[in-house]
Amino acid sequence: MKSQKSKPSAKGKSGRRGDDAQKPISPERMRQIVVQASAMAEPLCESQGMELVHVEFQREPGGRILRLYIDKPGGVKLEDCASVSRELGDLLDVSLEESGAYNLEVSSPGPERPIGKKVDFERFTGSKAKIRIARPMEGQRNFQGVLMGVSGDHVLLQAADRAVSIPYEEISRARLVNHNGDS
Repeated sequence: MKSQKSKPSAKGKSGRRGDDAQKPISPERMRQIVVQASAMAEPLCESQGMELVHVEFQREPGGRILRLYIDKPGGVKLEDCASVSRELGDLLDVSLEESGAYNLEVSSPGPERPIGKKVDFERFTGSKAKIRIARPMEGQRNFQGVLMGVSGDHVLLQAADRAVSIPYEEISRARLVNHNGDS
């Protein structure tokens, strides 16, 4: 049995309810929503001494979720998540009005910390990670191994049997594996 750190999370409701809740949203629009939410959340988090780790917008069985992962030295508490959720919720409701219904979730990154910025791939050199890419490379889309840093526009990963150089722009999802919270 592996131990896991608790993962504080605050869920708030945001977005509109009604007929537009089930309208499809294009992948491009979903990316735009992530960019808009990131632009609003970054300064808010910084003003509270926190780091905006990652933002994702996706459809899940319970509906659309706009999920933000935040962190700070010493770890994030439930009160931190709730504070960011409250302050950001109203801003998002105005800015993302045409996006339909969604739920806002603010959470700590937990042991499966998402990584996405080039600086994160460098920062967590030596950590185990899982990386998924958009298009297969040598017939493979999923990679797991130890991060070896960044070289130009490529993330370097030491997989079990070989070193892999993954184009940064091809990474669709990356997470640390059993991260203990130290950076």
